[in-house]
Amino acid sequence: MKIPIASSELLLNPDGSIYHLHLKPGQVASDILLVGDPDRVDLIASFFNHIEFRIQNREFITITGLYHKKRITVISTGIGTDNIDIVVNELDALVNIDFQTREIKDKKTSLNLTF
Repeated sequence: MKIPIASSELLLNPDGSIYHLHLKPGQVASDILLVGDPDRVDLIASFFNHIEFRIQNREFITITGLYHKKRITVISTGIGTDNIDIVVNELDALVNIDFQTREIKDKKTSLNLTF
């Protein structure tokens, strides 16, 4: 029997998105570029052939799009290791936790993170 993750341990916004990044499952590619400076997100995304969406919450800016038919997400982490920890943990939750049941999925998904 699986035990659901408590709401104090998995913070979700009223729209069902993860708390800090404001992303929902499926909105991130498996290939993710992490950059510190938020201005770099738009610079990198300017090379995309198509942008699926852009979302921002504080210093966390995310753009997912296509670069030569490859789906890529670029996310700013802001400054410091604390922010990187938030981003990486929320990305893991997006792909490895079922937000409806709040349970860890049986089949885990790996992300290709590039710093």
